[in-house]
Amino acid sequence: MVKTWLRGSEFKFFTASGTFSPKRIDNGTLLLIDEMVLPEEGTILDLGCGYGPVGIAAARLRPRAIIYMTDVNSRAIGLANDNARTNNVKNVRILEGSLYEPVSRLLFDVILTNPPIAAGIGKVVAPMIRSASGYLKEGGSLQLVVRSSKGGENICGILEESFRQWEVLARRGGYRVLKAEC
Repeated sequence: MVKTWLRGSEFKFFTASGTFSPKRIDNGTLLLIDEMVLPEEGTILDLGCGYGPVGIAAARLRPRAIIYMTDVNSRAIGLANDNARTNNVKNVRILEGSLYEPVSRLLFDVILTNPPIAAGIGKVVAPMIRSASGYLKEGGSLQLVVRSSKGGENICGILEESFRQWEVLARRGGYRVLKAEC
């Protein structure tokens, strides 16, 4: 179990091998949580939620919003469900499936992700970014964290091609949080 404070609140997360960063919440995810810009209400997607720290923190911060959390890993989905209960957040919908497939009929105000760089920028991450605008409401944003030394420049190029504007929200410890808007 990982115990931590995120944006002024204490959280507990059950983790397991076979999920991303099982011993602690990684620095990129921490930066994304610290810097994510969320509407007071509406719909938010945590794409590739893992065991759930981003989506569960968003749910606690924005109790009037609905947070959808998706992941392809069934073990991660089970842990995210356990962690939502443990952290007493009720405004989450946790769904198993690849990329946007589980939420293919929905539009979001915000899409949050710590993309799976190890799965391949060209194979997984680029399609995540290029498809995001089709799942965002007018004025919605994609917010993601990248490691500057692991594909950061490539990902910035993909954002440039796919969105009318984007910006760097924050930098810390070799990571950047990027925000792209429709």
